[in-house]
Amino acid sequence: MDFLWKRGDTVSGLLMPDRVFEHFYDIDPQYLLSLGIKALVIDIDNTLAPYEQAIPNERAIAWFASLSENGISAALISNNKRERVETFNESLGLPAYCKSGKPSAKNIRRAMAQMGSDKTNTAVLGDQLLTDVLGGKHIGLRAFLVPPIKDRSSAFFRFKRSLEVPTVKRYVKHCSDVESVSACGFWLDKRYKSNKE
Repeated sequence: MDFLWKRGDTVSGLLMPDRVFEHFYDIDPQYLLSLGIKALVIDIDNTLAPYEQAIPNERAIAWFASLSENGISAALISNNKRERVETFNESLGLPAYCKSGKPSAKNIRRAMAQMGSDKTNTAVLGDQLLTDVLGGKHIGLRAFLVPPIKDRSSAFFRFKRSLEVPTVKRYVKHCSDVESVSACGFWLDKRYKSNKE
């Protein structure tokens, strides 16, 4: 049974992902449709590609095509600069927003309006609890989390990742889905202390 966290107004509840996946491409369109999700708001860096990868790879392109074929809209929401977002989105042609200031939901709401979706049928996907998950949950969206593809190794990023650990531990404690728990290894094994691929 899929783990879906009950929404609450506490900070810990707003940081709690609804499900954790090992990779973005593990999110099957049929799974999304079974939840009534018809639109995804997606982070770029370390969710779809590492920072240094300028364009989406073939697997990402195929995944977006699969979403579209199943009637699921997608938009890119990034805190990165315009050049990064526009270059990555060139071959995808999706609604895309740069310098979004997540967890601010301003551009998430703009993307939903552009896709014609609302909080009942939209979910967010990203690699950070404090930006992506919080940005979606505080306006009532489902939120999916993936471990970063290749995390930054600066002290600031390691500190941010360490703040995520208590929430991930709480998620694991209440989650019965083996694959979701396995995907939490990045935080539980403290891999964020290194910069492994």
